[in-house]
Amino acid sequence: MSGIGQGRRGAWRAALACMVTLAVAMGLGRFAFTPMLPIMLHEGKLQLEAGGVLASLNYLGYFLGAVSCAAIGIKAKTMVRGGLAATAVLLVGMGVLHSFTSWGILRAAAGVMSAWVFVFASGWGLRRLAETNSPALAGVIYTGPGIGIAMTGLLGGALGRWGSEIGWIGLGLLAVVLVAAIWRVFDDGELPAAAGSAATPAAAAGTPASAASARSDAVWLVALYGLAGFGYIITATFLPVIARQALPGSPWPDFFWPLFGLAIIPGALIGARAPLHWDNRLLLAAAYALQALGVLLSVAWPTIAGFALGSLLLGMPFTAITLFAMRDARRLRGNAAAGLIGYATASYGVGQIIGPLFAAPLAQRTGSFQVPLLVAAAALALGAALFAVVWSKSRRITPV
Repeated sequence: MSGIGQGRRGAWRAALACMVTLAVAMGLGRFAFTPMLPIMLHEGKLQLEAGGVLASLNYLGYFLGAVSCAAIGIKAKTMVRGGLAATAVLLVGMGVLHSFTSWGILRAAAGVMSAWVFVFASGWGLRRLAETNSPALAGVIYTGPGIGIAMTGLLGGALGRWGSEIGWIGLGLLAVVLVAAIWRVFDDGELPAAAGSAATPAAAAGTPASAASARSDAVWLVALYGLAGFGYIITATFLPVIARQALPGSPWPDFFWPLFGLAIIPGALIGARAPLHWDNRLLLAAAYALQALGVLLSVAWPTIAGFALGSLLLGMPFTAITLFAMRDARRLRGNAAAGLIGYATASYGVGQIIGPLFAAPLAQRTGSFQVPLLVAAAALALGAALFAVVWSKSRRITPV
């Protein structure tokens, strides 16, 4: 076998390559806009409402990319390499082009690329870990978005001191360097990624669903997963802007976004090690509750300590929520879970699209993100409560 080979060394090489891949596709390609937005606002290149539109176009692209994966039969290495190369070009393009229309096209395309890379790299990486009997390394793969977000927060703000154009181009060049470092690892030339495979562990978790309850549980999973997309995305899109409004003149707002990214890393590692017999719905309820508290803190305690703790609580469950949701899809549908995963991903995407479109105009009119953040926290709290209710009902109807 060419490429990564066999054994423990091959498993680590695959996991680290996928980690870097997700750092580029998600952390840079998808979320670089968060630290760059306040710089573009300060330069007068955007108004807040227009920034919300650009953010939602990126999430629309992610939604379209995710739902199109099931129809793509191209080999995983081709999709991953093509998506990574395009991501670097699109980042540079944000610094080279200067019209709102071109930015909208670039952000939408970046969303499509990040979805394609996430799905196909996840499928490729999880297959490699299964082949080398190292499924526990899945947590390493999903630290990638956090690492990428931390890089964009630290480097984006620093580069942006020379202007947003330099910031975007610098992040694009960083993507080129990272992509070059892992390019050859994907040269296995074997199988296409399983359609719609996304971030799905091989084993199901929780109590197996009966035929009578599986359909109801699937509907709840899809609906409540959308609340997660809506609940976190307002903070994830506007965190530096929100913090600067609350802490004018403070140097700290530029550090809360990297802190959010760093918190994702232990959350991904811990989430991947959650025992498979723990019920996914309770795990999701706990993760939603943590994020709800994190969002609420930015309103109730708008200080350096409040934003720091809120960033940690929002970040730690970020990829763990995806992991637990995908596990529950496999509990309900087993190896035929791809369709349910697709519906859940689409629901999450819709929540992400709605969030900035709801928050930015309201914040621009009122001069505050307080109401959008309270609504986001309420959505996450509602999701936590409903997951707990669904679990409780299943306990009453499932024989022990």
